[in-house]
Amino acid sequence: MTDWYRMAWPALRLLPPEKAHSLAMAALKAGLVPEAPANRHGTLEIRVWDRAFPNPVGLAAGFDKDAQVFAALLRMGFGFVEVGTVTPKPQAGNPKPRMFRLEQDQALINRLGFNNGGLVAAINRLSGRGRGIVGANIGMNRDAANPIDEYMRGFKATFDRADYVAVNVSSPNTPGLRDLQGRDALMELLATLVEVREQITPSGFRYTPLVAKIAPDLDDAAKGDIAAVALAAGIDGMIIGNTTLSRDGLTDDPRGVHRDEAGGLSGRPLFTHSTALLRDMYRLTDGRIPLIGTGGVASGADAYAKIRAGASLVQLYTALVYHGPGLVNRINNELAALLKADGIAKVADAVGLDS
Repeated sequence: MTDWYRMAWPALRLLPPEKAHSLAMAALKAGLVPEAPANRHGTLEIRVWDRAFPNPVGLAAGFDKDAQVFAALLRMGFGFVEVGTVTPKPQAGNPKPRMFRLEQDQALINRLGFNNGGLVAAINRLSGRGRGIVGANIGMNRDAANPIDEYMRGFKATFDRADYVAVNVSSPNTPGLRDLQGRDALMELLATLVEVREQITPSGFRYTPLVAKIAPDLDDAAKGDIAAVALAAGIDGMIIGNTTLSRDGLTDDPRGVHRDEAGGLSGRPLFTHSTALLRDMYRLTDGRIPLIGTGGVASGADAYAKIRAGASLVQLYTALVYHGPGLVNRINNELAALLKADGIAKVADAVGLDS
């Protein structure tokens, strides 16, 4: 089974990206997945939000939009999986083609536009889930009249079916969405969701952490505003960050014919910038709330750099396209070796060391 994947994964990259993704999803549904060995690294276990993560390396939202294969992904060795982005109503997303590989840069550009089957389908699948940590990433429909109502619907539907809920206010592919990152708009949205959580959480039920997923394209004033709002609103963490509109760091590869396509850029070119933002947000929040670092993670060294910059957890997605499912186990092995080399007994002890 593992050999099949080793041979098939490079072949998938000969297909258009969305077609390759559909075939990968089909293989995961069919159980054609290399199962990772049991976690041998006690150093990687970490407790965040009173949840025990077997390791800090997770899969970012965007791969399993409709919560169809999270169990198979967890068996690949991920410490957690984030499903979505899911919107209240199903929507088709933007016209195709809308996803483009930049092979030389190990990057992707996408303008998918929250294509998903809607809340009802996703929560039905989440209802029967077994063990493993699964987060739900929620967004608003493109034609939303009241964004706060949309996020309230998303949170109410997922709060008792997910280990945490990520509020996506940072995708560049839904018009007006990033406006929600403004200080006043973000405060209203997050404070409302925190209040709703208090109202609907049953007595004795373990509260559901709320985290905000922010964009990497922020100036210093916006960083300060978002950090202040996150602390004042009482949310439980942030994901730093989403895809970028910048094209900085791309090579001049003549095969890079897609570099000027509209959409958000993810992958290797985002690593340095997103890690600097992570470090800034860790400092601005005084390390008071857990941060999830994403953007360009493709090795144990990348994950370690994010953690030392302030991330309690890390996520990847684009690197999986280029390196295949064996990447997850390799990152965990490399990360454990780096911790050992530095004499660090637990990954939690490395969080923020370079900030």
